[in-house]
Amino acid sequence: MPTTKLTNFDNCVSFFIENGAYQGRLIRLHEVINTILGKHCYPLPIAAAVAECSVLGTLLSSQLKYDGLFTLQIQTNGVINLIVVDVTSEGKIRSCARYDENRLKHSQELRKTSGQIEATPHLLGGGHLAFTVDQGKDTELYQGIVDLQGKNLTECALRYFKQSEQIDTTLKLFLQPPQGESKSWFAAGILLQKMPNISTSLSEKEQSEIWNEAKIFIESLSENEVFDSSLSSETLLHRLFHGNNLQISKTKNYTFGCRCSREKLLSTLQTFSQEEINSIIENNQITADCNFCNEHYIFSAGELQKQ
Repeated sequence: MPTTKLTNFDNCVSFFIENGAYQGRLIRLHEVINTILGKHCYPLPIAAAVAECSVLGTLLSSQLKYDGLFTLQIQTNGVINLIVVDVTSEGKIRSCARYDENRLKHSQELRKTSGQIEATPHLLGGGHLAFTVDQGKDTELYQGIVDLQGKNLTECALRYFKQSEQIDTTLKLFLQPPQGESKSWFAAGILLQKMPNISTSLSEKEQSEIWNEAKIFIESLSENEVFDSSLSSETLLHRLFHGNNLQISKTKNYTFGCRCSREKLLSTLQTFSQEEINSIIENNQITADCNFCNEHYIFSAGELQKQ
């Protein structure tokens, strides 16, 4: 799915308002999303769920300081039983989903929504949303988890912040599927949090008023604005928070990146017993596909022969 790279997309802009009392992120993805979806032939509803989860995973990872891998994983008993989003500290993103095509067709026929995009939770069923931060050997694995409850993915994510981090958080996700003759997807998200333990001269009433006003500003951000390629993220944030001592702190770029390789798969297969290898050999070879990038690998039986 070739796309033209747009200057104002595929990045995250971090910002503060009210002299650092509130911290936010604005992420807009285009080429990354189209590359991810171009690796697969997902039906429209599944592609939409993958795109939305990809931007949510990127938003969540952007809040953390880590050197390694951030993984968002959704596991359910629904039509989509697994979605995985990986974001490396270098800004490489990959995503994939596992779903039941027959159940998708049946469920959409029952709801009379065949071929339409529905709120992601409609396709998920019961399950949980989890994320992990893996910084490699000799480091502790960090994990957060919450059960899936909410009429949309935003509500599911906010449930995590309310239960686990207990930090005032507001979040809005945006999704634009291909329109007209365009084959391009767009996805975006904006998140704002009240920073804990920040000294301020504001009274509790003033802080509450500022927070409520900021949430209204975020809700006022429209799809037409956030997906307007002529507008920079800095311009959008200035429109929202020019009266709140807006400070842009940094910008981080993102690209698609899969970590699979022939060498890694061969190394994994070489840990199998000869009996296990024999059970998966067909026509004197073993084939393997990467779920993220759909790369097809072929290994001869001789490469895996135990000495």
